[in-house]
Amino acid sequence: MPEMLKVIILGIVEGITEWLPISSTGHMILVEEFIELDVRPEFLEMFRVVIQLGAIMAVVVLYWNRLWPFHLKRSGGRSWFANRCESGMGKKLQDFADSYVDMGKIVLWLKIVVSCLPAMVFGLLLDDWMDEHLYNYVVVAIALIVYGVLFIVIENYNKRRQPKMTKLKQISFLTALYIGVFQVLALIPGTSRSGSTIIGGILLGTSRELAAEFTFFLAIPVMAGASLLKLMKFGFAFESQEIAILLVGMVVAFLVSILAIRFLMGYIKKHDFKAFGWYRIVLGILVLGYFAVQNLGA
Repeated sequence: MPEMLKVIILGIVEGITEWLPISSTGHMILVEEFIELDVRPEFLEMFRVVIQLGAIMAVVVLYWNRLWPFHLKRSGGRSWFANRCESGMGKKLQDFADSYVDMGKIVLWLKIVVSCLPAMVFGLLLDDWMDEHLYNYVVVAIALIVYGVLFIVIENYNKRRQPKMTKLKQISFLTALYIGVFQVLALIPGTSRSGSTIIGGILLGTSRELAAEFTFFLAIPVMAGASLLKLMKFGFAFESQEIAILLVGMVVAFLVSILAIRFLMGYIKKHDFKAFGWYRIVLGILVLGYFAVQNLGA
């Protein structure tokens, strides 16, 4: 199979699985068992993570108006600040914020940062250990099954209650931190970053739509930070073919992610997440069975 066709397939897998709660990293590891890129091992390790930058851009494009806090036209209305400075730099900063900044979006970004802190800390501490011990089909398959069961159980439990939060502004800083703790679980391959934070959000009282949206927004700093870390470890020492592979993978992931995000947001308006839970369980069992047969044959 030509290398670029392999990259396109990997980009499609990344674009679909990054946003659906079925684990993008887990699927990438599994697909690589059948589609092996002819590249250096250290580049492949970096590629698995940095291809996610394409998926990030899909969120930025789709939700730009809800995330970008600055505007060019001078706005009117009342001040954001209860206590106004009378003069000096403080007054200038307040005037700028009142005229050109949507402070509601600034607060949203602060909540996103708070929610990202637990995963950033544990990711930095455990990155090398996880690469060495957790990136294998057994861990992926078990995580797929366990979280599949959790989705079904939690959705059955969630039927008996109404969400407490349906809008982004209703998510407090403490709730954002708790969602970030759930995101730490996604460091295990096969768990799913979106799956962990969606489960966390639902348990904490958010609606499905709100949990999914907040998950999308969390992806921007988390995946950008993870990509930068991998690029720094790799050393930016690319060969010409590697640059092409990375760019093609990111572009494909971007285009497919736009479709996947729109599909998911439309789907959960009428359905729960149990179908994804059953998918994870079936896939996990198939993976364990496939590799068990492979090992017996060897």
